[in-house]
Amino acid sequence: MIDIINKAKSKHSLTKDEIIFLLSCEDGSQIFKAADEVRKKYVGDDVHLRALIEFSNICRCNCVYCGLRSQNSDVERYRLSQTQILESAKRAADFGYRTIVLQSGEDIFFTADYLAEIIKDIKKLDVAVTLSIGERTFEEYKILKDSGADRFLLRIETTDKVLYEKCHPKASFENRVRCLRDLKKLGFETGTGCLVGLPEQTIESLADDILFFKNLDADMIGIGPLIVHPHTPLNGLPNGNFDLALRVMAITRLLLPDINIPATTAMETLNSQGRIIALQSGANVVMPNLTDSYAREKYEIYPNKAGINYTELSEKLSQIGRTISHLKGFRGNKDLPSSNERTFG
Repeated sequence: MIDIINKAKSKHSLTKDEIIFLLSCEDGSQIFKAADEVRKKYVGDDVHLRALIEFSNICRCNCVYCGLRSQNSDVERYRLSQTQILESAKRAADFGYRTIVLQSGEDIFFTADYLAEIIKDIKKLDVAVTLSIGERTFEEYKILKDSGADRFLLRIETTDKVLYEKCHPKASFENRVRCLRDLKKLGFETGTGCLVGLPEQTIESLADDILFFKNLDADMIGIGPLIVHPHTPLNGLPNGNFDLALRVMAITRLLLPDINIPATTAMETLNSQGRIIALQSGANVVMPNLTDSYAREKYEIYPNKAGINYTELSEKLSQIGRTISHLKGFRGNKDLPSSNERTFG
Protein backbone atom coordinates (compact mmCIF):
# COMPACT_ATOMS: atom_id res chain seq x y z
CA MET A 1 0.00 0.00 0.00
CA ILE A 2 2.78 2.46 0.90
CA ASP A 3 4.49 1.83 -2.44
CA ILE A 4 1.28 2.60 -4.31
CA ILE A 5 0.67 5.74 -2.26
CA ASN A 6 4.23 6.93 -2.84
CA LYS A 7 3.81 6.36 -6.58
CA ALA A 8 0.61 8.42 -6.53
CA LYS A 9 2.32 11.22 -4.58
CA SER A 10 5.29 11.44 -6.91
CA LYS A 11 3.84 10.57 -10.33
CA HIS A 12 0.14 11.44 -9.84
CA SER A 13 -0.73 8.35 -11.80
CA LEU A 14 -2.11 4.93 -10.86
CA THR A 15 -3.45 1.93 -12.72
CA LYS A 16 -7.04 0.84 -12.26
CA ASP A 17 -5.90 -2.17 -10.22
CA GLU A 18 -3.86 0.09 -7.92
CA ILE A 19 -6.84 2.37 -7.36
CA ILE A 20 -9.05 -0.63 -6.60
CA PHE A 21 -6.48 -1.83 -4.07
CA LEU A 22 -6.49 1.55 -2.27
CA LEU A 23 -10.28 1.72 -2.30
CA SER A 24 -10.48 -1.80 -0.83
CA CYS A 25 -7.73 -1.81 1.80
CA GLU A 26 -8.74 -2.06 5.43
CA ASP A 27 -7.20 1.17 6.78
CA GLY A 28 -7.39 4.36 4.72
CA SER A 29 -5.51 6.63 7.13
CA GLN A 30 -2.30 6.63 5.08
CA ILE A 31 -4.25 7.54 1.94
CA PHE A 32 -5.87 10.49 3.70
CA LYS A 33 -2.53 11.64 5.12
CA ALA A 34 -0.89 11.50 1.68
CA ALA A 35 -3.77 13.40 0.09
CA ASP A 36 -3.49 16.11 2.74
CA GLU A 37 0.25 16.43 2.07
CA VAL A 38 -0.34 16.74 -1.68
CA ARG A 39 -3.09 19.31 -1.08
CA LYS A 40 -0.75 21.38 1.08
CA LYS A 41 2.10 21.20 -1.46
CA TYR A 42 0.06 22.14 -4.52
CA VAL A 43 -2.78 24.41 -3.32
CA GLY A 44 -1.64 25.48 0.14
CA ASP A 45 -3.57 25.98 3.35
CA ASP A 46 -6.16 28.41 2.00
CA VAL A 47 -9.78 27.27 1.95
CA HIS A 48 -11.86 28.86 -0.80
CA LEU A 49 -15.44 29.70 0.08
CA ARG A 50 -18.01 29.63 -2.73
CA ALA A 51 -21.35 31.37 -2.11
CA LEU A 52 -24.11 29.05 -3.32
CA ILE A 53 -27.36 30.53 -4.65
CA GLU A 54 -29.99 27.91 -5.53
CA PHE A 55 -32.16 29.96 -7.87
CA SER A 56 -34.66 27.34 -9.07
CA ASN A 57 -35.74 23.90 -7.91
CA ILE A 58 -37.69 23.15 -11.08
CA CYS A 59 -36.16 20.29 -13.04
CA ARG A 60 -36.99 18.53 -16.29
CA CYS A 61 -34.99 15.46 -15.27
CA ASN A 62 -36.16 12.47 -13.27
CA CYS A 63 -32.96 11.17 -11.65
CA VAL A 64 -33.80 8.33 -9.28
CA TYR A 65 -31.69 9.66 -6.36
CA CYS A 66 -32.70 13.33 -6.41
CA GLY A 67 -35.45 14.96 -4.40
CA LEU A 68 -35.95 17.58 -7.13
CA ARG A 69 -36.82 14.90 -9.73
CA SER A 70 -39.66 15.98 -12.02
CA GLN A 71 -42.03 13.25 -10.79
CA ASN A 72 -41.72 14.25 -7.12
CA SER A 73 -45.05 16.00 -6.55
CA ASP A 74 -44.23 16.69 -2.89
CA VAL A 75 -41.82 19.52 -3.77
CA GLU A 76 -43.02 23.11 -3.58
CA ARG A 77 -41.40 24.53 -6.69
CA TYR A 78 -39.93 28.02 -6.98
CA ARG A 79 -37.90 30.30 -9.22
CA LEU A 80 -36.00 33.33 -8.01
CA SER A 81 -36.39 36.47 -10.09
CA GLN A 82 -33.45 38.18 -11.73
CA THR A 83 -33.65 40.87 -9.05
CA GLN A 84 -33.65 38.30 -6.23
CA ILE A 85 -30.62 36.51 -7.70
CA LEU A 86 -28.69 39.76 -8.07
CA GLU A 87 -29.58 40.87 -4.54
CA SER A 88 -28.30 37.56 -3.14
CA ALA A 89 -25.11 37.87 -5.19
CA LYS A 90 -24.52 41.42 -3.97
CA ARG A 91 -24.97 40.37 -0.33
CA ALA A 92 -22.44 37.59 -0.88
CA ALA A 93 -19.92 39.92 -2.53
CA ASP A 94 -20.37 42.57 0.17
CA PHE A 95 -19.65 39.93 2.80
CA GLY A 96 -16.42 39.00 1.05
CA TYR A 97 -17.17 35.98 -1.12
CA ARG A 98 -15.06 35.91 -4.29
CA THR A 99 -17.07 33.24 -6.14
CA ILE A 100 -20.81 33.08 -6.71
CA VAL A 101 -22.24 29.65 -7.60
CA LEU A 102 -25.56 29.75 -9.45
CA GLN A 103 -27.20 26.35 -9.10
CA SER A 104 -30.58 25.06 -10.19
CA GLY A 105 -32.46 22.07 -11.43
CA GLU A 106 -32.52 21.70 -15.21
CA ASP A 107 -34.97 24.57 -15.61
CA ILE A 108 -35.03 25.67 -19.25
CA PHE A 109 -37.14 28.74 -18.36
CA PHE A 110 -33.68 30.18 -17.66
CA THR A 111 -32.46 30.35 -21.23
CA ALA A 112 -28.79 30.96 -21.98
CA ASP A 113 -29.58 34.52 -23.06
CA TYR A 114 -31.52 35.24 -19.84
CA LEU A 115 -28.74 33.76 -17.70
CA ALA A 116 -26.18 35.77 -19.66
CA GLU A 117 -27.88 39.00 -18.55
CA ILE A 118 -27.68 37.88 -14.92
CA ILE A 119 -24.06 36.78 -15.23
CA LYS A 120 -22.99 40.10 -16.76
CA ASP A 121 -24.49 41.98 -13.81
CA ILE A 122 -22.90 39.66 -11.24
CA LYS A 123 -19.49 40.04 -12.89
CA LYS A 124 -19.67 43.77 -12.14
CA LEU A 125 -19.21 42.76 -8.48
CA ASP A 126 -15.66 41.56 -9.24
CA VAL A 127 -16.36 37.92 -8.46
CA ALA A 128 -15.92 34.63 -10.27
CA VAL A 129 -19.12 32.95 -11.44
CA THR A 130 -19.69 29.20 -11.36
CA LEU A 131 -22.75 27.66 -13.01
CA SER A 132 -24.40 24.37 -12.09
CA ILE A 133 -27.46 24.18 -14.33
CA GLY A 134 -27.15 20.86 -16.16
CA GLU A 135 -26.98 19.83 -19.78
CA ARG A 136 -27.15 22.44 -22.56
CA THR A 137 -26.00 22.66 -26.16
CA PHE A 138 -22.52 23.81 -27.19
CA GLU A 139 -24.07 27.04 -28.47
CA GLU A 140 -25.77 27.72 -25.14
CA TYR A 141 -22.58 27.02 -23.20
CA LYS A 142 -20.76 29.46 -25.50
CA ILE A 143 -23.29 32.22 -24.77
CA LEU A 144 -22.74 31.64 -21.04
CA LYS A 145 -18.95 31.65 -21.40
CA ASP A 146 -19.00 34.80 -23.52
CA SER A 147 -21.13 36.52 -20.87
CA GLY A 148 -18.33 36.07 -18.32
CA ALA A 149 -19.05 32.76 -16.57
CA ASP A 150 -15.79 31.26 -15.31
CA ARG A 151 -16.63 27.75 -14.14
CA PHE A 152 -19.20 25.07 -14.76
CA LEU A 153 -20.04 22.12 -12.50
CA LEU A 154 -21.66 19.08 -14.12
CA ARG A 155 -21.25 15.88 -12.14
CA ILE A 156 -21.06 12.66 -14.13
CA GLU A 157 -22.31 10.80 -10.97
CA THR A 158 -21.10 7.46 -12.39
CA THR A 159 -19.09 6.47 -15.45
CA ASP A 160 -20.76 3.05 -15.54
CA LYS A 161 -22.96 3.61 -18.61
CA VAL A 162 -25.53 0.96 -17.66
CA LEU A 163 -25.82 2.26 -14.11
CA TYR A 164 -25.88 5.88 -15.33
CA GLU A 165 -28.87 5.23 -17.56
CA LYS A 166 -30.69 3.29 -14.81
CA CYS A 167 -30.26 6.29 -12.51
CA HIS A 168 -31.11 8.88 -15.19
CA PRO A 169 -34.26 7.74 -17.04
CA LYS A 170 -34.38 8.83 -20.70
CA ALA A 171 -30.97 10.52 -20.33
CA SER A 172 -27.90 9.76 -22.41
CA PHE A 173 -24.52 8.97 -20.89
CA GLU A 174 -22.87 10.01 -24.16
CA ASN A 175 -24.55 13.40 -24.03
CA ARG A 176 -23.33 13.95 -20.47
CA VAL A 177 -19.77 13.27 -21.58
CA ARG A 178 -20.29 15.49 -24.63
CA CYS A 179 -21.31 18.36 -22.34
CA LEU A 180 -18.16 17.99 -20.25
CA ARG A 181 -15.96 17.91 -23.35
CA ASP A 182 -17.71 21.01 -24.72
CA LEU A 183 -17.18 22.88 -21.45
CA LYS A 184 -13.46 22.11 -21.51
CA LYS A 185 -13.25 23.10 -25.17
CA LEU A 186 -14.88 26.47 -24.43
CA GLY A 187 -12.39 27.24 -21.67
CA PHE A 188 -14.59 26.85 -18.61
CA GLU A 189 -12.93 25.63 -15.46
CA THR A 190 -14.81 22.38 -15.64
CA GLY A 191 -16.08 20.54 -12.61
CA THR A 192 -17.56 17.09 -12.33
CA GLY A 193 -17.78 14.37 -9.68
CA CYS A 194 -19.59 11.27 -8.54
CA LEU A 195 -22.01 9.84 -6.03
CA VAL A 196 -20.67 7.04 -3.84
CA GLY A 197 -23.21 4.42 -2.81
CA LEU A 198 -25.54 4.15 -5.80
CA PRO A 199 -27.34 0.79 -6.06
CA GLU A 200 -25.28 -1.76 -8.04
CA GLN A 201 -22.21 0.50 -8.00
CA THR A 202 -18.94 -1.41 -7.72
CA ILE A 203 -15.44 -0.56 -6.50
CA GLU A 204 -14.31 -1.14 -10.08
CA SER A 205 -16.69 1.51 -11.40
CA LEU A 206 -15.51 3.98 -8.75
CA ALA A 207 -11.95 3.38 -9.96
CA ASP A 208 -13.18 4.13 -13.49
CA ASP A 209 -14.73 7.36 -12.19
CA ILE A 210 -11.37 8.50 -10.81
CA LEU A 211 -9.60 7.63 -14.06
CA PHE A 212 -12.28 9.54 -15.98
CA PHE A 213 -11.58 12.65 -13.87
CA LYS A 214 -7.89 12.27 -14.65
CA ASN A 215 -8.46 11.74 -18.36
CA LEU A 216 -10.78 14.75 -18.57
CA ASP A 217 -8.23 16.81 -16.63
CA ALA A 218 -11.13 18.21 -14.64
CA ASP A 219 -10.49 21.43 -12.72
CA MET A 220 -12.94 20.76 -9.88
CA ILE A 221 -14.22 17.47 -8.47
CA GLY A 222 -17.15 17.10 -6.08
CA ILE A 223 -17.56 13.72 -4.40
CA GLY A 224 -20.20 12.83 -1.89
CA PRO A 225 -21.91 9.81 -0.39
CA LEU A 226 -25.42 9.03 -1.55
CA ILE A 227 -28.04 10.23 0.93
CA VAL A 228 -31.36 8.62 0.19
CA HIS A 229 -34.39 10.88 -0.25
CA PRO A 230 -37.69 9.36 0.90
CA HIS A 231 -39.61 10.69 -2.11
CA THR A 232 -37.48 8.87 -4.68
CA PRO A 233 -37.36 5.29 -5.95
CA LEU A 234 -34.34 4.68 -3.69
CA ASN A 235 -36.39 5.14 -0.53
CA GLY A 236 -35.51 2.44 2.00
CA LEU A 237 -32.06 1.73 0.63
CA PRO A 238 -28.93 2.47 2.71
CA ASN A 239 -26.99 5.71 2.42
CA GLY A 240 -23.52 5.71 0.89
CA ASN A 241 -20.43 4.97 2.96
CA PHE A 242 -18.61 8.02 4.34
CA ASP A 243 -15.18 6.35 4.46
CA LEU A 244 -15.43 5.10 0.89
CA ALA A 245 -16.48 8.53 -0.39
CA LEU A 246 -13.52 10.02 1.48
CA ARG A 247 -11.16 7.52 -0.18
CA VAL A 248 -12.46 8.37 -3.64
CA MET A 249 -11.89 12.05 -2.87
CA ALA A 250 -8.40 11.49 -1.44
CA ILE A 251 -7.23 9.38 -4.38
CA THR A 252 -8.60 11.99 -6.75
CA ARG A 253 -6.41 14.57 -4.98
CA LEU A 254 -3.37 12.33 -5.40
CA LEU A 255 -3.95 12.03 -9.15
CA LEU A 256 -5.00 15.65 -9.77
CA PRO A 257 -2.86 17.54 -7.27
CA ASP A 258 -3.67 21.16 -8.14
CA ILE A 259 -7.44 21.03 -8.65
CA ASN A 260 -10.17 22.37 -6.38
CA ILE A 261 -12.04 19.79 -4.30
CA PRO A 262 -14.97 20.74 -2.05
CA ALA A 263 -15.62 19.25 1.35
CA THR A 264 -19.16 18.42 0.33
CA THR A 265 -22.27 19.10 2.37
CA ALA A 266 -23.25 15.43 2.00
CA MET A 267 -20.15 14.41 3.96
CA GLU A 268 -21.09 16.78 6.79
CA THR A 269 -24.66 15.49 6.69
CA LEU A 270 -23.52 11.88 7.25
CA ASN A 271 -20.77 12.75 9.75
CA SER A 272 -20.98 15.76 12.08
CA GLN A 273 -17.25 16.38 11.53
CA GLY A 274 -17.33 15.36 7.88
CA ARG A 275 -16.37 18.73 6.45
CA ILE A 276 -13.26 19.11 8.62
CA ILE A 277 -12.27 15.47 8.03
CA ALA A 278 -12.56 16.04 4.28
CA LEU A 279 -10.45 19.21 4.52
CA GLN A 280 -7.78 17.11 6.24
CA SER A 281 -7.97 14.46 3.51
CA GLY A 282 -7.43 16.50 0.37
CA ALA A 283 -10.29 19.03 0.12
CA ASN A 284 -9.74 22.79 -0.12
CA VAL A 285 -13.18 24.30 -0.86
CA VAL A 286 -16.34 24.89 1.18
CA MET A 287 -19.63 26.04 -0.34
CA PRO A 288 -21.81 27.94 2.15
CA ASN A 289 -25.44 28.21 1.07
CA LEU A 290 -26.54 31.84 0.76
CA THR A 291 -29.97 31.10 -0.70
CA ASP A 292 -32.72 32.92 1.20
CA SER A 293 -34.14 30.61 3.86
CA TYR A 294 -37.66 30.48 2.40
CA ALA A 295 -36.28 29.00 -0.82
CA ARG A 296 -33.42 27.01 0.69
CA GLU A 297 -35.73 24.59 2.50
CA LYS A 298 -37.43 23.78 -0.81
CA TYR A 299 -34.16 22.89 -2.58
CA GLU A 300 -33.96 19.40 -1.12
CA ILE A 301 -31.83 17.15 -3.29
CA TYR A 302 -31.53 14.98 -0.18
CA PRO A 303 -32.96 15.47 3.34
CA ASN A 304 -31.41 17.06 6.42
CA LYS A 305 -28.66 18.94 4.58
CA ALA A 306 -26.00 20.28 6.96
CA GLY A 307 -25.64 24.05 7.14
CA ILE A 308 -22.58 26.20 7.77
CA ASN A 309 -22.05 28.75 10.52
CA TYR A 310 -19.34 31.11 9.30
CA THR A 311 -17.90 31.91 12.74
CA GLU A 312 -17.84 28.24 13.74
CA LEU A 313 -16.24 27.28 10.43
CA SER A 314 -13.56 29.95 10.80
CA GLU A 315 -12.70 28.71 14.29
CA LYS A 316 -12.52 25.07 13.16
CA LEU A 317 -10.28 26.00 10.24
CA SER A 318 -7.96 27.88 12.58
CA GLN A 319 -7.70 24.80 14.80
CA ILE A 320 -6.42 22.70 11.90
CA GLY A 321 -4.03 25.35 10.59
CA ARG A 322 -6.15 26.48 7.65
CA THR A 323 -7.15 29.98 6.59
CA ILE A 324 -10.00 31.42 4.55
CA SER A 325 -8.81 32.66 1.17
CA HIS A 326 -9.72 36.07 -0.21
CA LEU A 327 -8.87 35.10 -3.79
CA LYS A 328 -11.26 33.83 -6.43
CA GLY A 329 -9.62 30.44 -6.21
CA PHE A 330 -8.94 29.38 -9.77
CA ARG A 331 -7.16 26.08 -10.32
CA GLY A 332 -3.63 26.15 -8.97
CA ASN A 333 -4.25 29.55 -7.31
CA LYS A 334 -3.56 31.26 -10.62
CA ASP A 335 -5.61 34.37 -9.81
CA LEU A 336 -4.04 37.38 -8.14
CA PRO A 337 -5.65 39.67 -5.54
CA SER A 338 -7.73 42.38 -7.16
CA SER A 339 -7.15 46.04 -6.42
CA ASN A 340 -10.25 46.12 -4.23
CA GLU A 341 -9.61 42.85 -2.39
CA ARG A 342 -12.22 42.30 0.29
CA THR A 343 -12.15 40.51 3.58
CA PHE A 344 -15.02 38.60 5.12
CA GLY A 345 -17.35 40.35 7.55
